[in-house]
Amino acid sequence: MRIPRFATVRITFLLIFLVAIVLVSTHQKLYTRIWTKTLEVVIYPISGDGHLATDRYIRSLSDADFTIINKWGIREAKRHDLDLSQPFNVSLGETIVTNPPEFPDNANAVSVVFWGLRFRWWAYRNTPGKSSLTQVRLFVVYHEGDDDKPLAHSLGMQKGLMGLVHAYAIDSQTAQNNIVLAHELLHTVGAIDKYEEWGNPAFPVGYANPARKPLFPQRSAEVMAGRIPTSYSSSYMAESLKSVVLNQYTAAEINWLE
Repeated sequence: MRIPRFATVRITFLLIFLVAIVLVSTHQKLYTRIWTKTLEVVIYPISGDGHLATDRYIRSLSDADFTIINKWGIREAKRHDLDLSQPFNVSLGETIVTNPPEFPDNANAVSVVFWGLRFRWWAYRNTPGKSSLTQVRLFVVYHEGDDDKPLAHSLGMQKGLMGLVHAYAIDSQTAQNNIVLAHELLHTVGAIDKYEEWGNPAFPVGYANPARKPLFPQRSAEVMAGRIPTSYSSSYMAESLKSVVLNQYTAAEINWLE
């Protein structure tokens, strides 16, 4: 059975597109893990609910709101003896007025792949010419906040150097928003989650100091777990990056250790 010419052309273009994605992703992965140059990270805020309070919060944002992430990176790089003094530079980009495609409910491998392609296309259309192949883009969808409705799950993608972050548009939450931003940023350079099914840090990889004696309570949270353990089955969210560290397991994953 012969394949119609139009179908052949579509398949050819799809294969070319997929090959291009693989080549670009490989280049991005290699570049971002050698740590010889400060990694540029741009925050693109988005109103997720259209509320006036959310819009006001977004308009009030500036680079200064994310300076703590840069300072935290400098502190942690020094602790791990990284040759590069400032590993990343987070700055505020333009506000985006269109919402990204929603992550599929009950996602499976196929739906996630197609969502990823749609998300890449959306990101390209909304940031054309505003980013380089070696720049991390974090799209932050802000919400006014509703105690009865938790935020959607955030995610960071090493392929494409992009993250989709859901955050609260509340001044009192800015410090914890920055923990989530740092967490998703590190996903884009190879770090993996370090918490168990119910959200508690996994031992030992999710602990800031797994060799501490006594083990509990821990003094800090590991950035890829986000919570401070008080026992193997209980923990609480860190208040700011001041009480968050990047442990040796995460440092190895992002190529900070030889």
